[in-house]
Amino acid sequence: MELGRASSPAVRTIPIDSPISALNKFKQQNLPACKPVLKPSCVITSFLVLGFIFVPIGLTTLCASRTVVEIVDRYDSGCVPGAFRSNKVSFIKDTSLPKNCSRILKVRKHMKAPIYIYYQLDNYYQNHRRYVKSRSDQQLLHGLKSNNTSSCEPEEFNNGLPVVPCGLIAWSLFNDTYTFVRGTKELRINRKNIAWESDRDSKFGKHVYPLNFQNGTLIGGGKLDPHIPLSDQEDLIVWMRTAALPSFRKLYGRIEEDLEADDVIVVHLMNNYNTYSFGGKKKLVLSTSSWLGGRNDFLGVAYIFVGGSSIILSIVFLLLHMKNSRY
Repeated sequence: MELGRASSPAVRTIPIDSPISALNKFKQQNLPACKPVLKPSCVITSFLVLGFIFVPIGLTTLCASRTVVEIVDRYDSGCVPGAFRSNKVSFIKDTSLPKNCSRILKVRKHMKAPIYIYYQLDNYYQNHRRYVKSRSDQQLLHGLKSNNTSSCEPEEFNNGLPVVPCGLIAWSLFNDTYTFVRGTKELRINRKNIAWESDRDSKFGKHVYPLNFQNGTLIGGGKLDPHIPLSDQEDLIVWMRTAALPSFRKLYGRIEEDLEADDVIVVHLMNNYNTYSFGGKKKLVLSTSSWLGGRNDFLGVAYIFVGGSSIILSIVFLLLHMKNSRY
């Protein structure tokens, strides 16, 4: 009896360009890829070009930063009477004591308008998690129409009434003030447009007014005019944009006239803000600007460092290549 031959199963051919084939190649790491073999000449040239690009950029940036003229004056210690030098906290908390103070600034170089006035705080952690969260963006924009203000605790209510603006950030508003006198003339300070336009227009309501603010038993910082909407209270808007680092500057205003070299500026200030309780520092900063902004040498130094390192590496690789040349 003749046995029948077993039939072989049909083989299904998968097209090369099908999705299944591409998936298999992906799983087996067989997809087309660029695998350049870097020759020493290419590496040396790349590092050299990178250095010749970065070093001029760094020098240009550093020169622009150095053209900025700054005057920095720390006044928190100097504006405390001698009798209270050992107990500064009691001085700043005593509302019956005068807080006015005068400082003398000398202009070293010509300062071209506009001259920006900043206050600088050191050892002040605005980036603390509970502090950053203690605000209500909906209330800042819509006022009492927003009822979700639980994030503002412990500055959510005072005497059973809601606080507008609520939260610790607004409660701790910076409230030192400055006036500047050159000779017998008081310099005009422009305090308009010191906040971001997007913040004024989109984050603070034009029909939201301060309510029950700083009326509790514990006063934090500055007070707000209840007749001016939040969108026009630019000191508050600047302060509410919290800083990421413990040392920061915030814009106070602008002097829109030039200051000449050797000018003497008398600053009359009110030393109201309490930084003594936590060892903070207060500084007054006058600064011009360049096409790059304020004074900051870091960017220029970083470019020069990277570019210089690239040039040094290219020289080292060139020497190694000349010693052990294979290509």
